[in-house]
Amino acid sequence: MSGSRIAALGHYQPSRVLTNDELSTMVDTSDEWIRRRTGIATRRIAAPDESVTDMAAAAAGKALASAGLRPSDIGLITVATCTAIDRCPSTAAQVAARLGIPSAVAYDLNNGCAGFTTALAGADHAVRAGAARHALVIGAEKMSDVTDWTDRSTCVLLGDGAGAAVVSAVENADGAGDAGGTGGAGGVEGAGRAGIGPVVWGSDPTRADAVRLVDDWHPHFAQEGQSVFRWATGELPAIAREACRRAGLTPADLAGVVTHQANLRIIEAVLRQLDLRDDVVIAQDVVESGNTSAASVPLALSKLTERGDIPSGAPVLLLAFGGGLSWAGQVVACP
Repeated sequence: MSGSRIAALGHYQPSRVLTNDELSTMVDTSDEWIRRRTGIATRRIAAPDESVTDMAAAAAGKALASAGLRPSDIGLITVATCTAIDRCPSTAAQVAARLGIPSAVAYDLNNGCAGFTTALAGADHAVRAGAARHALVIGAEKMSDVTDWTDRSTCVLLGDGAGAAVVSAVENADGAGDAGGTGGAGGVEGAGRAGIGPVVWGSDPTRADAVRLVDDWHPHFAQEGQSVFRWATGELPAIAREACRRAGLTPADLAGVVTHQANLRIIEAVLRQLDLRDDVVIAQDVVESGNTSAASVPLALSKLTERGDIPSGAPVLLLAFGGGLSWAGQVVACP
């Protein structure tokens, strides 16, 4: 087996910024109420004619260009989304057509907000097994399409956007762990060489309704906010520590942490339990982007990388949870 790594990233956000003050003219809320409960200040909203495919293709095109690859180099495309309108052809197939990718395996994956980290693990496994040498993994959501703008408990949370990663093979990656996600990544050195550590993933079907799209003639986002908060703050720290252990690290070895950008209060409550170093970089893109579901992890990671906030090769924990109730996380080397 070869190893795999994130070779490049890209992201896209719509131009329209929806502020808390503007939201307060649409529903009974205020900037102070939203910031206190969620940490969110703004979110991006796609234009009516701007689709999930449009955003996914824009982010993927940037990642592909940054990786210095040709479209024909890509052997696998996965789009993580729960808001794409088209069921067939898949968003991934449409992205392939937009970018001129000739013959890649293309499919969509719906695992809610954990979609990107789940898809990243699948691409890692495919590359390690030799099924593809280069893969595009994309998280893209138009949450504004499924927002109930009369429900202040949810409409203040959601935003639109996309993030993408190119996953590439690394030959002869010693100590890279196995494709099933049960081995170690050989510590910091191994994480830097192999790039993507073993995944920790799963679901709790007894909590399937905790985060959901209510499927009527116009689906809308709904969640049991307190239940999600209690589950996330109670369960995610152990999942994070296990992802580090499988990568041969401890949380204290991490240079950065990118969790699903659901709510700043959740992020802070989870990370307080991990004994992180004082200088670790914590993604807080939720403040300016809101909750973009499957797009939130790659969007936040791409921004951190673009700004140079985390050194290339340094270990970063990715951790996401969402509908199902599902979770997936892994340690990756910053590209």
